[in-house]
Amino acid sequence: MGTPLNTSVPTRLPAGRNATAEKLLVAASELMIERASIEVSLSDIAQKSGVNAALVKYHFGNKDGLLLALLARDAATEMSQLEYLISQPISPTAKLKLHIGGIIRAYYQFPYMNRLIHYLLHESSTEAADEVSKFFVAPLLEFQRRLLAEGIKAGEFRNIDPVMFYTSLVGACDHLFFGRHAMSRATGVGPVTDDVCRDYIKHMEALIFGGMLNGKEKGAAAG
Repeated sequence: MGTPLNTSVPTRLPAGRNATAEKLLVAASELMIERASIEVSLSDIAQKSGVNAALVKYHFGNKDGLLLALLARDAATEMSQLEYLISQPISPTAKLKLHIGGIIRAYYQFPYMNRLIHYLLHESSTEAADEVSKFFVAPLLEFQRRLLAEGIKAGEFRNIDPVMFYTSLVGACDHLFFGRHAMSRATGVGPVTDDVCRDYIKHMEALIFGGMLNGKEKGAAAG
């Protein structure tokens, strides 16, 4: 990945954006999906959106600021659903099943998301990494911590370390997309399709439930 135009990004994401800023985000998103890459230029984004490239600096500071805002936009809907899920009057096992499917589908819906996360956490600036940790990593880890505690208290889950669980689930979901290119070279597997996504959800459910549920809950989760 090339050197960013400017290693500093806004430390505070804009609370609201106007139509021009939204056009830039939509164009960047569409280009990344079309090209299966986050390597898109400001001129490409400007041409796709019909907006002058100079307005990126006005709205986002620089290209990294735009990428950060795009990830924040895409993550916002998923993060808002976590609080809704944790409050539902269903069992912790049922919540976990929905969460596994939800996080895999989020990566599938935004196939560039994992690359953006890696880039902004490891190849951009300290400020960008801090922002990603605040709006993505920390809320997701806290949700999983609460869900695991709920399941342990209900006697459905064995004692699971939340950080280990986060690493296992998010790492497995991430690698389905991040490592797909390497896997295609080694094994000849194709791209991630709807069928692959559904099969992977079933695989991860069986893998996780098989390792963390108490005996009677395994049968219920499999049903």
